[in-house]
Amino acid sequence: MSDKPLTLAAVTGAHGVSGEVRLKLFGEGVDALKAIASFNEGTLTLKKIRSDNKGGAVARFAEVKDRTAAEQLRGTALSVSREALPSLDEDEFYFSDLLDLAVVTDTGDAVGRVCAVENFGATDIVEIEKPDGKKFMVPLTRQAVPGWDERTLTIAEGFWDR
Repeated sequence: MSDKPLTLAAVTGAHGVSGEVRLKLFGEGVDALKAIASFNEGTLTLKKIRSDNKGGAVARFAEVKDRTAAEQLRGTALSVSREALPSLDEDEFYFSDLLDLAVVTDTGDAVGRVCAVENFGATDIVEIEKPDGKKFMVPLTRQAVPGWDERTLTIAEGFWDR
């Protein structure tokens, strides 16, 4: 597990004229963010957050006083240290824990590295980049991905591209 900060949301733009911002969420949603007092090593203090009913959120930060300041935050990733988050259950993980892991087959053959983890609605998907730069995706299910540790993610026969 990395000590690197975890990104939970990103500012997509200003909302209204009083300094609120629109957020794209990467974590468990608005309720999870309500438990976080500050982001980006304390540079942004969360005052208020609510769902925008489109899968995102609208937030107000103490340091953002008007629309101009809110617009300047567009593209800003909102990150927190791992210590600021609740502890995980045994079978839980953060997507960032899988990024850049070496990928091997269940027979031990090297395949590539994890370059992304996505969720398009049905299940989590691991994107794997092979040494030649080509990429392919594998569902993050026990059948396709029987396991991983701090260094390696294992994929089952039939789920990888030779």
